[in-house]
Amino acid sequence: MNRILLMCGLVGMWMSACNQGGAQPEDTDVENTPTTVSDSGLSARIANLLDYPATAGSFPRSLEPNGQIRGVASRDWTSGFYPGVLWYAYEYTGNEAYKKLAQEWTALVEDQKTNAGTHDMGFKINCSFGNGYRITNDPKYREIMVESAKTLSTRFNPVVGCTRSWDFNKDVWTFPVIIDNMMNLELLFLATEFTGDSSYYRMAREHAITTMENHFREDNSSWHVVDYDPQTGAVRGKQTHQGYSDESSWARGQAWGLYGYTMVYRFTGEAQFLDQARKIYTYMMDHPSLPEDLIPYWDYNDPSTGKPRDVSAASVTASALYELSTYVSDPKMIEQADAILEVLQSEAYLEDGTNNMFILTHSTGNMPKDDEVDVPLIYADYYFMEALLRQKELK
Repeated sequence: MNRILLMCGLVGMWMSACNQGGAQPEDTDVENTPTTVSDSGLSARIANLLDYPATAGSFPRSLEPNGQIRGVASRDWTSGFYPGVLWYAYEYTGNEAYKKLAQEWTALVEDQKTNAGTHDMGFKINCSFGNGYRITNDPKYREIMVESAKTLSTRFNPVVGCTRSWDFNKDVWTFPVIIDNMMNLELLFLATEFTGDSSYYRMAREHAITTMENHFREDNSSWHVVDYDPQTGAVRGKQTHQGYSDESSWARGQAWGLYGYTMVYRFTGEAQFLDQARKIYTYMMDHPSLPEDLIPYWDYNDPSTGKPRDVSAASVTASALYELSTYVSDPKMIEQADAILEVLQSEAYLEDGTNNMFILTHSTGNMPKDDEVDVPLIYADYYFMEALLRQKELK
């Protein structure tokens, strides 16, 4: 089994509208993008993380149209990202103040460990408690991760071969599975490593195989939602919920797939998963609509002009590429990841607000609902910080 753990040192691999940043970036060559700001500029953005005290029920997610912070409760799928950003900031700076604040925010996510009404246990628990355990070895964090994996496992249907995603829109979907759900498999893999109970591993692996069989088109792009019959396992339909159309390629969905299959290969060592990650990578990087600066539009197939970028998709992609580059002999992957990080640290993409803790701007959350469009998103910051640390480890 291939155990090349890119993050075993500093970084570890355990878990894994308002426009504060100025006008939308133009389509320019990477060489012509604004120069990267000084390290002090990025450090200043990271320092702002300390100005947001731990307050139950108010996890920062994005910015409202009026520039105010959009805070959410721990049940929101994004609640684990801010604690995770703080854990990464501690690793990046060595400043104990980030660690203390990370511990405070992480504690506020614990009530989600028994929330069986969501598939996003990995996002919430692994990004917070997973990073916390990796850094501190606190046995309580480990216990919470195992209990959370046990909760997540209740959503697994052996007939379908997947964990169920959403519970809403029951008049539309019977057993929906979204490509995003690949990201929550890491918690199941880790639960097997922690407990020796192979059932978690088997569920994660089967979910990855089923998704590989049904979520991907011939060109290796991914549908967003696949709906199954929970009684027979048959596919009932393939749709989008956040993309341009049912047949389009939602940018963040492609990034979730790239990251997810790279991670699954890390735990299984099976060539089929590495091959899938490489196919997704090729689709993304060879797509004619990908801008020269490698920051994708929110959907690869949106034909309109003036469409927004999605920095969150770029951050996830960069982080995934650093790991994927350790499994294949292709230096271009590192070059592309480096190029993405360089562009994201330019004035065009760094959040320049002074009244919030976000690092990056120009992300797109849910374009069809005109919600969180061209704004900072906390998960963009999370994967950006992870990518920075992975880059540092590789250098």
